[in-house]
Amino acid sequence: MYVEERMYVLQVGKAAEYFKNYEQFGMKVQLKHLPDMVGYYTTEIGQLNLVVHMWAYEDLNDRDRRRAAMQADPEWQAYLVKNRPFMVSQETRVMKCAPCFVERLKKMLAATK
Repeated sequence: MYVEERMYVLQVGKAAEYFKNYEQFGMKVQLKHLPDMVGYYTTEIGQLNLVVHMWAYEDLNDRDRRRAAMQADPEWQAYLVKNRPFMVSQETRVMKCAPCFVERLKKMLAATK
């Protein structure tokens, strides 16, 4: 399994509006395409105005398929128009699960369904 970590630096003072838009317009459509959310966080200590979210995928082909479907969804495109202006930068990592963690991650994801 793979986990994608996405980190967005937001404009100062825009986090509340970013999260409001995400909850109202983005989350439902994103979860339709990417149901395996590992976490969605904001920093409390360290670099401020940072949003970090993580998504699990069976393999890289699964990731490509799901992300392509999401990008083609008009609801997702409409959401991006609302929230992209708040983003200053983005960093993305795709990490392969350590063998000893795969089953635990699968159990964690199954518990959320």
